[in-house]
Amino acid sequence: MAHLHTKPNEHDLTASAYILLEDRGELKMWFHLHRKLNKWLQFGGHVEHIENPWTAILHEIEEEAGYLSSQLKLLQPKKFIGDLDGAIIHPADVCINTHHFPGLEHYHTDIAYAFVAEQRPSTRPQKGESQELKLLSRQQIVELEPDQIPSSTRQIALYIFDEIHKSWVPTRLSVFKIK
Repeated sequence: MAHLHTKPNEHDLTASAYILLEDRGELKMWFHLHRKLNKWLQFGGHVEHIENPWTAILHEIEEEAGYLSSQLKLLQPKKFIGDLDGAIIHPADVCINTHHFPGLEHYHTDIAYAFVAEQRPSTRPQKGESQELKLLSRQQIVELEPDQIPSSTRQIALYIFDEIHKSWVPTRLSVFKIK
């Protein structure tokens, strides 16, 4: 989806997915080569006016990565609040950050989630999305040159490898039924 806000200092809400997969006995993370920025990024995109961050990231994963929600589990803290009267609980995020969007004088406030997959995506990315996907190990992420990956993307990915993956538990996506 296009940017909702394009005037200086405006903010767009985005959601992103860092997807881990064990590949040949080594834990790796999926990235795609962003078509406009020409950098390796996690999957994700804008939260549309009719969506919340959770529904947005689920459709972005399918469009950009080819994963169906049934193929993924979400990494969540071992204990999280399950119910609130009169409210819907959203999944815990790994990080919420606001960053300047290159080329435009506005910002993205991004909600990042961590997922695990047990298999490769069942389909290819949709037409119009980057077809260049890559599984990268922790070390390969570290070795990417600064012009190949945004610094914040690298930092969040390494945090997921070093902290989140070790301490959070894979949770079925159906636990979170958000309208």
